[in-house]
Amino acid sequence: MKELALVFLKLGAIGFGGPAAHIAMMEEEVVARRRWLDRQHFLDLLGATNLIPGPNSTEMAIHLGYYRAGWSGLTVAGICFILPAISLTAGFAWAYTQFGQLPQVAPWLLGIKPAVLAVIVTSVWRLGNKSCKTWQLGAIGGSVLIASLLQVNEVMALLLGGTLGMLCLRLPKTITSRYRKIFPVLLGTSLGVLSARKTQVLMAVITGTNGAGFASFSLWQLGLFFLKVGAVLYGSGYVLVAFLEGGLVHQYGWLSQRQLLDAIAIGQFTPGPVLSTSTFIGYLIGGVPGSVVASVAIFSPSFLFVALINPWVPHLRRSRWTAAFLDSVNVSAVALMAAVSIKLGQATLTSWPTWVIASAATITGLHWKINLAWVVVGGGVLGWLSSLINTCAN
Repeated sequence: MKELALVFLKLGAIGFGGPAAHIAMMEEEVVARRRWLDRQHFLDLLGATNLIPGPNSTEMAIHLGYYRAGWSGLTVAGICFILPAISLTAGFAWAYTQFGQLPQVAPWLLGIKPAVLAVIVTSVWRLGNKSCKTWQLGAIGGSVLIASLLQVNEVMALLLGGTLGMLCLRLPKTITSRYRKIFPVLLGTSLGVLSARKTQVLMAVITGTNGAGFASFSLWQLGLFFLKVGAVLYGSGYVLVAFLEGGLVHQYGWLSQRQLLDAIAIGQFTPGPVLSTSTFIGYLIGGVPGSVVASVAIFSPSFLFVALINPWVPHLRRSRWTAAFLDSVNVSAVALMAAVSIKLGQATLTSWPTWVIASAATITGLHWKINLAWVVVGGGVLGWLSSLINTCAN
């Protein structure tokens, strides 16, 4: 239990870059270094995690804790992964209310972001080699990758990829020999007609973000709001922004637009899950009690969902049909990680220092068995040095 706690405290403290980066670090830590489980079972847990609502990286931490040490491990791993993020965010919230501005962390992020990109690329390479068992699975992964780059909703991509992949892999050869080649085309066409925006609008309706604004406040209202968000949130951090803006700014009137943007910024440049934004928001609205209520409410559904589905994951391998579905979902999940790395690369690799840091970190991760946590720390130091040199030169 001590080892489990220390591992996930470390991952929570250095987990910059969003869910894809967190999962990549977990894969390196618990599969490549500590060998707590094999890569196939890690992929199965990842596929199952992507099919349920909630923060993917937090749910992966909970899954791994449950696999390692049962119910106690589930609790310890989840709390330890979340704790660094909400502690830092609470500290920033206190400073924000005292001084009215955010800390200056841009020089460090200049190097951390390309290093995190390298961590994701390294993990995608490892997991991709394991998940692309056949050319059909490779075609499914490629289709999901393209669809994700075209802004198709992640859950729809996973479900369609899993279903069509299962049919392609398990239908009798007499049926699929004629139509097998059209399955990837059918998948790509189906994904292309889906809109991420439609799903976001649906979830906005579910969470009730279309009402008239009012500014009354109670801890019960705050807790229920974040509980609903944690229970239905799918997709990226941008979906979270839509929920928070609709509910906290327009419906309840608890935050201004500027405060919400500052809260999102805090969630982006602190390590760990981006849902720690709730801690910052809860503190702004209701002080220490508000931060505790918001944090507990938004993360609680993840513990419940994982506890319900984790025991069933091994059983999915026993049926050839569900195993085929799981294989297809797994390769689709890796494709989503690849899409995140491409999008992050477009936003991050904007200068020659970022290219140098990303290239060096990727080569290090692929060719040397070094703890990727040091890659992230080293990237931050190089970013700070680069910013310092530019300041002196100017």
